[in-house]
Amino acid sequence: MRNENDSYNRFSASLKAGEVGSFFIFHGEERYLLEHSLGELRSMICPDGLDSFNYKKFEGKNISIDDFEGAIDTLPAFADRTLIEVHDFDIFKGKSTGSTGSGASSDKERLCDIFSHLPEYVCVVVVFSTIQYKPDNRIKLDKEILSHCLVVEFAAQDQSRLTNWISRRFAANGKRISKSDTEYLAHITDGYMSALITEIEKISSFSNEQTISRSDIDSVVIPVLGAFAYTLTDAILEGNSKKAMFTLDELLQMREPAQKILFSIILKMRQFLAARICIENGLDRKSLMEMCSIRLDFQARTLMNTAQKTSLTVCRNALLHCVKAAYDLNSSAEPEERLVELIVRLSYLK
Repeated sequence: MRNENDSYNRFSASLKAGEVGSFFIFHGEERYLLEHSLGELRSMICPDGLDSFNYKKFEGKNISIDDFEGAIDTLPAFADRTLIEVHDFDIFKGKSTGSTGSGASSDKERLCDIFSHLPEYVCVVVVFSTIQYKPDNRIKLDKEILSHCLVVEFAAQDQSRLTNWISRRFAANGKRISKSDTEYLAHITDGYMSALITEIEKISSFSNEQTISRSDIDSVVIPVLGAFAYTLTDAILEGNSKKAMFTLDELLQMREPAQKILFSIILKMRQFLAARICIENGLDRKSLMEMCSIRLDFQARTLMNTAQKTSLTVCRNALLHCVKAAYDLNSSAEPEERLVELIVRLSYLK
């Protein structure tokens, strides 16, 4: 499991040194980090604000390459550099070879030529937000474009960095929070900074105490479906049918679709089975995190603790029941009832 993001570290170091290059590609699931880094880049290159002559922004799939090239060729006014942002334009899409009958290059070839001859006074940032970043390294032009830029992936942070960041955000609001509660908050929000930043502000405003408590978090934050699924499957494997049914009822009252709830349950049951297999083979929770792409140690620890209390047979049978229920649910006129039936059945597995 990767704990370091080399491209992000390299970009951050160059930003702090004030020595950023001419061409970047930004992508990744952690939108908070992406927007924060973009903001710092804007402040560095355009200290007079984004209304200045030296800031250009292009958006959408129908970007005019002529206008884009014109912005690059325009010298900055009363500044060292021009910042040009390109949002949600797939620079890797289109014809990669050949030319039209008139001899004009394809859009992709033209972009490749532009990126390979960027002047030093320009900083171009191509941001993939609503479209997928998916270059093809088998294609010559894609490889050529990538050779001229730094691709910065804003990946979801590992637990250590995330919990430290949560603590710092609370401290900025004059609050303290324990390590276990930072882990809990990360768990119930799915651990993305873009969601956490809002929740931290809400919790800080709600609490009258200097130290944030678990009850403060529970009073303000609505857990994501995945967190509910952990609670539900944990209760099932512990044989606590009352808690399992109560959790399911909460989900149904939130109007979560039965199919979506079942999908989350299946995912967690697969993780519990993997945890039990790790235990059977003397593997630790780091192995489980790698096996199931689990990012937060808190979640892996919970899985391993619960799996310790059950058997491999129970974990396997629980997953099989879930898979059968998923098949039945597609043709059921009452999917919620089928889901309740599944939870009852799972609660009595031995």
